[in-house]
Amino acid sequence: MQTFEQIMSDLKKRQFKPVYFLMGEEPYFIDAITDYIEKNLLRDDEKAFNQTVVYGADVDLGQMINMAKRYPMMSEYNLVIVKEAQNIKGLDGSAEGSVDPFALYVENPAKSTVLVINYKGKKLDARRKLTKLIDKEQVLFESKPLYDNQVGRWITEYLRGNGIAIEPNAAEIMAAHMGTKLSAIVMELDKLKTAIGDSKKITAADIERHVGISKEYNVFELQNAIGARDVYRSALIAKHMGAMAKHSVIPDIAALYGFFTKLMILHSMRGAASPELTSALKINPFFLKDYQAAARNYTLTQCANVIGILRKYDAYAKGIDAPNTDDAELLNEMVFSIIKC
Repeated sequence: MQTFEQIMSDLKKRQFKPVYFLMGEEPYFIDAITDYIEKNLLRDDEKAFNQTVVYGADVDLGQMINMAKRYPMMSEYNLVIVKEAQNIKGLDGSAEGSVDPFALYVENPAKSTVLVINYKGKKLDARRKLTKLIDKEQVLFESKPLYDNQVGRWITEYLRGNGIAIEPNAAEIMAAHMGTKLSAIVMELDKLKTAIGDSKKITAADIERHVGISKEYNVFELQNAIGARDVYRSALIAKHMGAMAKHSVIPDIAALYGFFTKLMILHSMRGAASPELTSALKINPFFLKDYQAAARNYTLTQCANVIGILRKYDAYAKGIDAPNTDDAELLNEMVFSIIKC
C-alpha cells in the first residue's frame, strides 16, 4: 500500500495509474490526492468532455465502470472521480460467490482513464481478492487519522512544504489547541500564512496575535510547568485556561496523559542514546531535554500515579461521579493533585 508522499510524488511527475482507491477515516489526505488529480490531470479546455465527477448515491457499480471505459475526446485521458463511493453497492468486493465486475475492471482497466474513488469513513477488507488486486496492480491508499503526538510534526512538515518554518514550541501550541482534524488545522494554517505576509517563520507570538491562542497560557506551557513541578506557574496557567470561554478540560487531560506516558517510556529506557529516545517518544529532538528534566522530577511510580489521577479526572469531566463540577474547577484540582503526588 502506497503512502501519501509516494502518491503525490508520482502525481507531480505525471505518472498516473488507471485506478486510485482512496479509503479511510481521515478525509484530508483523500481530498488532497483527489483535488490534485482534478486540477492537474487535464487542461481546462479538455475538462468539459473528459472529466466526470459523480457521487456514490447517484450511480451504481455498472454505471461507474461504463464511465471508466469511455474513450477520451481530443485528450490523452478520461478522468472519472467518484465521491462518497462507499454508498455504491458491491464496490467492496463482498460478492465472493459471483463474478465481481469491479475486480474484472481492475484487472484490465482502460489505459486512457484515471478512475479516482473516494471511499471515506470505511476501508476494504484486506483479506478480499479485490483489495489485494487493487494493491498489487493499481493504487490503494488508506487515509489514517494522526495520533495526538504526530500533529506537531505534521504541522511543521506542512508549513515546510509551503516554504515556511515554525518554532517547535509554536507547532506544539497549535497541535495542542487544534486536535487532530487536519482539514481544520490546514484552514487555520492557511489563514496564518496569509496573516504573516512575507515572513518565512511563524512564532508563538504570531499564533497568539493571529489565532488567539495565548503563548503563555496553553496546555503545552501547562505541561512544562507541571513537568518542572512549578506550583505557582502551573496554578497560574490553569487559572487562565479555565477562565477562557468554553474551555474544555478533556483535551488537557489527553495531552497530559501523553506527556506522562512518555515519561514512563523514558524511565524504561535509561542509558539509551538521544536519537533512540526521540524515536521512541516520537518527539522533536528540541524537546528531549524538557522530557528528561521532567523525568527527574517524577519517578516511574509517580508517573503511574499521575496516569491514575488523569483517568479519574477524565471520568469526572464526562459527568461520572462529579456531575456538577465545572471544567475550570476540575482543571485546578487535577493540576494540584498531579504536582503533590
